[in-house]
Parts: sequence; C-alpha cells; structure tokens
Amino acid sequence: MSSVIISRSDTPTVAPESTSRLEPDVARRALSSRVYLPALSIVAVAVVLIAIGLTSRWGGTSFAASMTNLRVIIVGPVTVGILVLFLVIERLRPAQRRRFFARGYRQDVLYTLLNATLVVPLVVALSLSFAEVVSKSLPWIIVPRYEFLPRWLVIALIFVAMDACNWSAHLANHKVRLLWRFHELHHSQEDMSVLTVFRTHPLIHVSYLITLIPGIILVANGGITTTLLVVYAAVVAFEHSNTNLSFGPLNRVFCSPNYHRIHHRVEGRQDVNLGFALTIWDQLSGRAVFPTKETIRIDTGLPGRPLAVEQSAPRARHFSVFAAQLLGPFRPLNERVDVVEDHSQTLETRDFETSDAVRSGIDTRDPFGETVFNRAIQ
Repeated sequence: MSSVIISRSDTPTVAPESTSRLEPDVARRALSSRVYLPALSIVAVAVVLIAIGLTSRWGGTSFAASMTNLRVIIVGPVTVGILVLFLVIERLRPAQRRRFFARGYRQDVLYTLLNATLVVPLVVALSLSFAEVVSKSLPWIIVPRYEFLPRWLVIALIFVAMDACNWSAHLANHKVRLLWRFHELHHSQEDMSVLTVFRTHPLIHVSYLITLIPGIILVANGGITTTLLVVYAAVVAFEHSNTNLSFGPLNRVFCSPNYHRIHHRVEGRQDVNLGFALTIWDQLSGRAVFPTKETIRIDTGLPGRPLAVEQSAPRARHFSVFAAQLLGPFRPLNERVDVVEDHSQTLETRDFETSDAVRSGIDTRDPFGETVFNRAIQ
C-alpha cells in the first residue's frame, strides 16, 4: 500500500483580501435565508416618513385631531352600526353558510382591534408625513382656489381620483412581489365577512399613500367630509361581506359583494375586480369579471396556503397564527408552512364543501409563477 504526502505548500490558500470580500456575501446569504430582505425596505420607508413628520411637527396639522377623525371613520358609532347591520345581513342572506362565529370571523376581530388601536396612529403619521413631503417637494401640483368650482364638483373629482389611485395601488400589490408579500394576508381569508376589510398588514398602508395625492392637489378648494369618507369606507367594507347581494342595475358601476368575491377566489386569477368602489377602472383595463350564479358561492383564500391561516389545524390557534401572519412578509421565500395533513378536520368547522385539491398546493402556482409549496407535513 502506498501513501501520498501532501506538503503544506500544496494546500490552496485564500488571500486575505478575498476572504474579506466573501464575508459580507456569506453574511448576506445567511440573513436572507432567515429574512426576506426586500420587505425591510417598506419598514425603512415608513420609519423615514414618520421621522420627517416628527421633525416638521406633522406640517402644522394636529395629530390628535387627525387621529380622532380617522377613528370616527374606522370605528366610530356610525361605522360600527353599519358593520353590525352588514353582519346581520350576512346571516339572513349569506353567499356561503358559516357557523355563527367561524374561525375567520374570530381572526378578523383581532385585526379589527389592531386597526382601531395601533394602526390608526400609524396611518395618521404616514399620511401627514407623506402630505408634508409632497407639499414641500412638489408645491407646483397644488392648484389655487377657484371660486367658480362648486364644492360638490371638487368632492366628486377627489372621490373619483382617490378611487383610481386606490385601484392603481391595489394593482401594484398584485404585480410587485415585494408589495404582494404584505397584501397576501388580506387574501388569506377563507371565511369572508364584512370584518375582512380590516384583515390587512399595518405596513400595507405605505403602498396606498398615493391615494392622498388628489386631496393634496385640490386642498385649497376643499376636501371630502368625514361623513362621505364613512360612506366610502362602508362601501368598501360591504363588498367584503359574506352576502349574496349586488347593486342591481348599478352592478356595473359599483363594486358589490358578489363582484369583489371573485377577486378573492382561490381558483383562477386574483388580479381582477380590483376596484374599491367603482368598477370602471377594471372595465377600462380589461380586468372586470362580473358575477354569475356560479361565482356567487366560490371559495376564497390563497392557493396552497403559503401563509399561516387559522383554518389549517384542528384548533384555531388565533394568537400564534396572528403573529405568524404579521411576520409573514418577512419570512424567507423558501419557507414552508406546515399544517395538519388531514384537512378534513378543518372542514368540521364549516357547513359546506371546499375545494381541497386547490388549497392543497397541487399543481397550483402563485401570482409570480413559482410553484406553491406543498402544505402537507413532510
């Protein structure tokens, strides 16, 4: 038997300079295996905006008064009354029958509380800061006051332009992977209800700041009243309700629950029916799919359940799922979501049959063409 002696001089060495160059790359890869780094850019934008707002004292606007106005819109007495009315209608004329207090309803209550407490000051801070940045950076976009413009016309212009901006931001949330990571939480609901309107990631509001631009442009000519904003919010909430209702002859003008449910469907494209209040933007872009008898009771949710959902285990685990959903945008792209193998246990909480083949992740793809991860425990 022969032996081979290798001298130390034959051992390949790495120059110190090369090692120093490799270390940051290795660290970056190690970090990206644990965190989806692009999502941190949204956090950075929010932090920078809020810092600008603080240093500028919110552009001279009362932060407390703005918070009060937003709370009136989101959880004021009129809004709460409207939400309760819609919840009653859901029991009388449901699109899909649900238990009285289904898992999805309970989970969305957590998001409702989150919005009423922590999200309100965050949205106010982002909104006032963004308005200050736009006003100071682009003062030329603010038109002077025109006496000949009637107030109702100004309100109508802001309303239509605001709805168009909401549609544009919504489309971006479906087309840009970074934004979709924050938006997919909203689409993860499999028990739709009027409270699903609150099922959003707090940082998703960064992408909707462009909605403020029409109001900034026409600020000298007046703005939309709180009452009209409550009505607008009620329309948006109503279209998320689990109701088999439409607007009849106006169904091709305004977004109804039957219309918007198609946007949340688990099967087929979800980048359709993106409108908040008006359907015209979907029609102009060829993204309008009007409801039929077959679409009224379709299942909703995410194909393959790439995000933790409360329906995926024998027990709901609301708080742990809540935390996982809020951290969802930051999870690495290759992370699996483990759920119970026997999905039939989940169906015990429902009064209807769902399409398990679609939600099981079999031969389905996410909005960006990547294979959805198998949900079964390996």
